[in-house]
Amino acid sequence: MNTLYLEPGDFQFGAAPLRLTTLLGSCVAITLWHPRRHIGGMCHIQLPGRSPSGDDKFDGRYAEDAFALFDRELERHGSAAREYVAKLFGAGNMFPGSAASTINVGAKNLAAARHELARRGLRVAAEHVGGAGHRKLIFDLASGDVWLAFSNLEPIKEMAIG
Repeated sequence: MNTLYLEPGDFQFGAAPLRLTTLLGSCVAITLWHPRRHIGGMCHIQLPGRSPSGDDKFDGRYAEDAFALFDRELERHGSAAREYVAKLFGAGNMFPGSAASTINVGAKNLAAARHELARRGLRVAAEHVGGAGHRKLIFDLASGDVWLAFSNLEPIKEMAIG
């Protein structure tokens, strides 16, 4: 099985047999999976938005652009957003108790992701968001399962997010 690692700002869309994996802190990952066709993708959003630049090239680091990349792939595959199962992860506070935590980038990323999901009528089937710490995700396009390891100053917890 082919496995692709997403760096911050990356976006991938493909078909089974494929696994997509990433590591999240304050960033947010969204997975979309088509249960009948076993296609889907993942984005790794770093920031909620960007200033208008006049550049019409989508940049997966930003929520609106990452969802525009999803829109393009759904259209290319002749499918509609309502056919997909959406899952949402991340938005951790990486520096709890510090001055950096007052910026709360994770919460802003989460709000932007939820806004874009709602704009497309996508209901979140499962999520693991917030808290303090990082997450490692593995998304299997054959089954739609997402495996999660969460480290939050306690022993790492591993779980499958159906």
